[in-house]
Amino acid sequence: MEAAERGSADGQARQAVVRVRVQAGGRAPVCRRRGDRGRAGARARAVLAQTRGELGAGVSARGRGRVAAQAERPSARCRGLAGSRRAGAVAGGEPAAVGGERLPKKIAGLEGAGARVKTQAVAALKADYPLPVLLAVAGLARSTFFYHQARPDRPDPHAGLKAAIAEAFEAARGRYGHRRIHTVLARAGWRVAKKTVLALMNALGLVCQVRRPRRRRSWPGRPGTAAENLLNREFGAEAPDTKWVTDVTEFRIGDRKVYLSPVIDLFDRSVIAYACGPSPTLELTNSSLRAAIATLPAGARPLVHSDQGFQYRHASWRSLLADAGLTQSMSRRATCLDNAVAENFFGHLKEELFHHTKFDTVDTFITALHDYIDWYNTTRISTTLQGLSPAEYRAQTLAA
Repeated sequence: MEAAERGSADGQARQAVVRVRVQAGGRAPVCRRRGDRGRAGARARAVLAQTRGELGAGVSARGRGRVAAQAERPSARCRGLAGSRRAGAVAGGEPAAVGGERLPKKIAGLEGAGARVKTQAVAALKADYPLPVLLAVAGLARSTFFYHQARPDRPDPHAGLKAAIAEAFEAARGRYGHRRIHTVLARAGWRVAKKTVLALMNALGLVCQVRRPRRRRSWPGRPGTAAENLLNREFGAEAPDTKWVTDVTEFRIGDRKVYLSPVIDLFDRSVIAYACGPSPTLELTNSSLRAAIATLPAGARPLVHSDQGFQYRHASWRSLLADAGLTQSMSRRATCLDNAVAENFFGHLKEELFHHTKFDTVDTFITALHDYIDWYNTTRISTTLQGLSPAEYRAQTLAA
């Protein structure tokens, strides 16, 4: 009977040793100096003493001797119980345990958290659990813990910048990434790096609406009469109303569709005229062209570039161009990059307005579309235009 009790106590002691080793986590570093070995051994013995106390008075003298012998070995003494920087992850992803109980999720779920959050959690639990074990499980260095514990009320040095970033992001309706937010901050007088803005936006959970590639399923159409590609991907313009581009895009609103036909000036990328309707008819494209021609100053004869859609090969379109003295240019067949500026505008429009918003009616969408194009022309920052909106760029360039 006595032998059985002694064996049971020895088994409990061995489990205590294994548990302490698991709590420390990671591989044991090699002890370089005898002083380090002694100090680590003393701390290990202190943790083992507490663990033995939780096991109860059933641990025999023989069992205690085995526990002490295990603690004297370098592999146990150097387990990082003195606030090792290694994270104390337990095999299988289970939280570590002390005294046969799992550590609270406040500690077990700290992976990836900041040092300040970990310090707060460890400080709240150190009265109930050994500090070295908590530090090992939290993956927190001892010096880091005491550094942050001594400064619990230290103000956030980026509090003002974070508020400015959040305000700029909200003003742009979530459509700006860190580059445009950085431009907004620079114009407001902030001196900060782009990577700092990116890091703070990630910390605040601010993610812009990024465009996603879409598989093209358009049919290139039958060979027919087409104008030459006079634009030839030269998307720069030295003056307003010298190069225009146009195209048609589609929006699905429930079981209905809306088509948009804008005319864009390559000088400042502004939408100078547009038309929208329920069908991509000749009248849709012709009406947007007529509205754009009405804005031309005297003597202006821009090049008008489009794809090879049927609307742009039709006699009515050619007649409008000829009557106004405008020159026609067309992309090569099935080559959307020849009209990249129009495609780029459609990509921004759909990602910033359409894809992340549900519109119940066509009228609601058209109202939002009008608001977006007005915002695009007057407020939205363009990195191509040196951080200015199309209206600002045109005003500054013409005033120079």
